Amino acid sequence: MTGKALDGYREVLDRLESESRRRSVRGDASEEMTDMSSNDYLGLGARGSEFDAELSALCPDAGFTSSASRLLAGRQSHYRMLESYLEEQYGRPALLFNSGYHANVGCASALAIPGTLFVADKAIHASVLDGFAVGKADFRRFTHNDMDALRRILDRHAAGYERVIVVVESIYSMDGDEAPLQELAAIKREYPGLLLYLDEAHGVGVRGSRGLGLAEELGVADDFDLIVGTFGKALASAGAFVIASPLLIDFLVNTARSFIFSTALPPVCAARSLLMMRKAAGMEEERRHLARLADMLRDGLHRMGLSTGNSTSQIVPLIVGDAARTLRISAKLREAGFDALAIRRPTVAAGTERIRFSLNSSLSESNISTLLAVLKTILES
Repeated sequence: MTGKALDGYREVLDRLESESRRRSVRGDASEEMTDMSSNDYLGLGARGSEFDAELSALCPDAGFTSSASRLLAGRQSHYRMLESYLEEQYGRPALLFNSGYHANVGCASALAIPGTLFVADKAIHASVLDGFAVGKADFRRFTHNDMDALRRILDRHAAGYERVIVVVESIYSMDGDEAPLQELAAIKREYPGLLLYLDEAHGVGVRGSRGLGLAEELGVADDFDLIVGTFGKALASAGAFVIASPLLIDFLVNTARSFIFSTALPPVCAARSLLMMRKAAGMEEERRHLARLADMLRDGLHRMGLSTGNSTSQIVPLIVGDAARTLRISAKLREAGFDALAIRRPTVAAGTERIRFSLNSSLSESNISTLLAVLKTILES
């Protein structure tokens, strides 16, 4: 395919370039750079091969390929070990998926049986929306974190469906704010046939006394009918999991296309995830330190008259509001040794372009003080 057949694709790229929105796969960041972009919230990923010997002792026979889907693979022991540990921690069965994207696409599309209405927060992750598209789901969206708007949709539409599934994230990946999980649990009791679907991708490892997420911290995990968690962020591994009732887990095994038709994760990934979950369960001080760093960064940015939106977590956005300027600030930070990337639409809405500071517990208060001083110089120049 040459010439004119490719012109349409080239035009799309040219338009993205003109709008300062063209992306590329980045190279390795220098080891001297201070990481402000990855989701390695507990610093476990940065510790490299430190856990290799322990992993080998825990699961010496964990291989590097499953060679089949979960429904066909002949060796299941490492997956079963991890799912059993998750069930022990959450008190309900677990099912592994290859990634958070696979989990959300698979669950959202499978659950979209006739008689189902989804009501999703407008800031929900793209993977959930893609799941709606795959499943041809009937769905509505409510203003971000606006429980009155959610109630209005429920009052208007819920009676016309057999079930309504409300979908939220615990911590939103671009804004760093939290869903009102306790109020959602109360709303569930007000509406018969309402189910709650919670994406804890940015809460697992970081929140809760055992690192099980924000719902654990707030004591409402049992109110959520389906909880999605990931291993590729704070837990420094790969893959994802779903916590649900035995009936829903059985249903997903039989209907979630991303589970049925994907080659399973390498067993060694399941083994590492188990090890990392055990490590994270005891990292209370790291979680407290991370929260202090985030508070320090927010306070410093606010003192400079800058907006961090409604952030209350380890994700602290600096709202800039212009794509080109955001790219320039990111480049200047990089020159100063801070790896902090520009976030632009369609990831965030136009006019809310930002630098997303994604903090981790390996950072120090000195790192935050230096970052604030560098930002002050950049913004005043």
